[in-house]
Amino acid sequence: MTATEKVYSTAESEPEPTIVIVDDEEMVLTSLSAYLTLETDYNVVTFTDVDEALAYLEKHPVDVVVSDYLMPKMDGIKFLARAKELQPETSRVLLTGHADKQSAIEAINKVGLFQYIEKPWDNAALLLVIRNACDRTRLLRSLQSKIQQLDEAHANLKTAQSQLIRAFL
Repeated sequence: MTATEKVYSTAESEPEPTIVIVDDEEMVLTSLSAYLTLETDYNVVTFTDVDEALAYLEKHPVDVVVSDYLMPKMDGIKFLARAKELQPETSRVLLTGHADKQSAIEAINKVGLFQYIEKPWDNAALLLVIRNACDRTRLLRSLQSKIQQLDEAHANLKTAQSQLIRAFL
């Protein structure tokens, strides 16, 4: 089996990534959703309201959250901080029309931002960021699963060790 076949067969067994996009401008959501739907098989879910987006994140696993920076109820950094609390392994991307480097630094430090993208964005670059963010999320989830398996195996070994010691005493 070639490396390409391995990647393909692994991708087939996993559900398509879910991308949540939050922006108060409906036109931005329509543009991003249409582009991602045409170019990928991702499940794209959009919200103009941060409260609705947070309610969605409470109930559904998400691979990537893309948020605008300036929104009426809550700025993108605060929203992504809440998203991080709900789903720490999910990759977070900040989309902004304001080239404010201080905001980018704050977002990176506060919410573990995966990427900062300025409007207007380049579609190909944005797609690459989202694909890489999906890969990061899947790798983190896989790592967490392996760690859990190792912890369980370690606990089983300790139990077996204790039983062996008691059997010889």
